[in-house]
Amino acid sequence: MRWTVHSEEELYRDRWLDIRIADVEISGGRHLEHRLIRSSPGAGAVVMNDHGDVLLEWRHRFITDTWGYEIPIGGIDDGEAPEEAAAREVEEETGWRPGPLYPLVYVQPTPGISDSEHHIFFADSAEHIGDPLEDWESERIEWVPLADVPKLVAERKLVSGTTMTALLYLYGVGRPAARS
Repeated sequence: MRWTVHSEEELYRDRWLDIRIADVEISGGRHLEHRLIRSSPGAGAVVMNDHGDVLLEWRHRFITDTWGYEIPIGGIDDGEAPEEAAAREVEEETGWRPGPLYPLVYVQPTPGISDSEHHIFFADSAEHIGDPLEDWESERIEWVPLADVPKLVAERKLVSGTTMTALLYLYGVGRPAARS
């Protein structure tokens, strides 16, 4: 059944988050107060080299106090296309400039609580242009064999939902076709 939203009220808002409470009608005319998070869309990329390795960041997430591999991903600036944001994020976070980007997968990582959406692209080449723009994004940058992804998931070294979705999709389906 489709839920009906009767109203939304802002609880907290800053430049990153918009936390709300919604009056939602569910089955049988019942209502519930549901919390939700509105957020701006994000974009990222899986970059692969000729050896079948993918460019990943090894980083700590303080909220869950976990370490894991992640693809470069971040917010889309005003007036910026998702593809442009993905390329910018790869450069800023890794120091590598991706080759041409192709759509890989679209992800809504937490649709039960948030309207967050991630546009993930694929590049089959990259040029090293220097150090990452910020030293706080990750502990290290690595080229990791795509073939290792299932093992990394099993070992909980790859736990980020969007990263896992993108890498397992690439692992299972293969490289996307180039645009004409």
